[in-house]
Amino acid sequence: MKRIKNFKLTRKVFSYPYILFMLLFIVIPLVLILVNAFLDAEGNLTVENFKIFFTERSSLIVLGNSLLVGVATTLICLVIAYPVAYILSKYNSGKILVLLFVLPMWVNFLIRTLATKVIFVALDVKLGIGTVLFGMVYNYLPFMILPLHTVLSSIDKSYIEAAEDLGADRINVFVKTILPLSVSGILSGITMVFIPTISTFAISQFLSNGTIFLFGDSINMKFEQGLYGVGSIMSIVMLVFVLISNFLMSKFNRNGAARGTLW
Repeated sequence: MKRIKNFKLTRKVFSYPYILFMLLFIVIPLVLILVNAFLDAEGNLTVENFKIFFTERSSLIVLGNSLLVGVATTLICLVIAYPVAYILSKYNSGKILVLLFVLPMWVNFLIRTLATKVIFVALDVKLGIGTVLFGMVYNYLPFMILPLHTVLSSIDKSYIEAAEDLGADRINVFVKTILPLSVSGILSGITMVFIPTISTFAISQFLSNGTIFLFGDSINMKFEQGLYGVGSIMSIVMLVFVLISNFLMSKFNRNGAARGTLW
């Protein structure tokens, strides 16, 4: 009873559910993956799983293809999203219009992908790399538009007015004022698109009828075949790419912010 009376509802108490969630669904799964990477089928310690992955040419080719698809998807999303976000940021109703791009994200991505496949089949479009890229862009484009629109909308208009008063034309205003100030949004969008793209597995399977095999598909197949050791190694490799991507993006973000203040 004394413990109950002495109990105080502090900020620290509200962190307990989050800590428990992280422990159960983040820390423990990562530990299991790390342990399985060094175990064989009989539960003995081994490094054979590393040897199998790094000497298996097909897995390395699939990894390279996944990175290429991730880069292509990210670039296409950036080329489409930046003008859209820039135009919408100029209107007071831009937030409502951005919501229209986000609304499809409320539908499960498997349902969206299957619906996209049905449309391609109905139009007699051959499923392949083109349809896979379309599906990737369709699913991840809102994750590029949202951070870009947020950053572009928050840019102080006085910077633009000052540049125009100093004689800068529209191109120079954009290149030397708006673009440097939107670097953080660009990097956030790249991170939110590139990382999920290289690890996806359902989109490539559905929109290519299994003809295009990406790294996420390969990891899923390894686990389905009971090759938990090799699948764990591949998961760790993917995690390393995610960490490297986050590190590079955060570094460029800091450097970009510093340069942006010097223009």
